[in-house]
Parts: sequence; C-alpha cells; structure tokens
Amino acid sequence: MKLLRRAHLYLGCFFAPMLLFYIFTGWYQTVNPQRAKHPSEAETLLQKLRFVHVEQIYPKEGEFKQPSPKLFQVLVVAMAILATLAIVMGIVLAFKSTRPQWHVWLAIVLGLAVPIVLLWLGQKR
Repeated sequence: MKLLRRAHLYLGCFFAPMLLFYIFTGWYQTVNPQRAKHPSEAETLLQKLRFVHVEQIYPKEGEFKQPSPKLFQVLVVAMAILATLAIVMGIVLAFKSTRPQWHVWLAIVLGLAVPIVLLWLGQKR
C-alpha cells in the first residue's frame, strides 16, 4: 500500500503540469471558436499553445521547415498511459482507505453520469 501511494504521488506530480496544460488549452479551444488554420497564423501565445495541443508543434515566426511532432507525441502517449495508471491507483487507494465504500462508487458513477446527462440535455431535438 505504501509503494502504491508513493507511485501515485510521483506520477501525479510528474504529469500534473501537462494535464493542466491540456485542460487549459482544451478549455480555450472550447470557448474560443476562432482558430488559426495554419501554424504561421498563430499570433498570440494562446493561439500558439493551441497548436501544441492539437498538432504537437510550437509555431515559429515566419517560414519553417517541416516540423516533426514525433518526440512530443511519444511524451503524450507515455503521459496518457501513465496518467491512466495513476488514476487507477487513485481509485484503488480510494477503495482501500474509504469506509463506507459507497461514497467512492457514488463519485465514480456521478463522474460518468454527469457528462453523459449534460451532453444528452444539450442535444437539439
């Protein structure tokens, strides 16, 4: 249990900055419908960060050679796998350290149900 907590702690701390970055830039894309179509059109920092989020490249000023997102993509894939592992560890820790366990189940069910219900309510009929 101690090893699980420590692994969860360090994985969470390592991936927190990237997760916050993706949450913030995803939020920005959601609320800002005007998007630059080409990296050279990105003028503000937020527009440039949007390209990091979507294209895995940081736009430079002017012309640039064909950028390669491969290295950043490897990091993002590792983040997705290990952050998923950290989430599973957190759920295991929640079940092991919480009594009664129905509180944990309720939080998980609500975490699934609320987005589904909101998407369903947002559908135009």
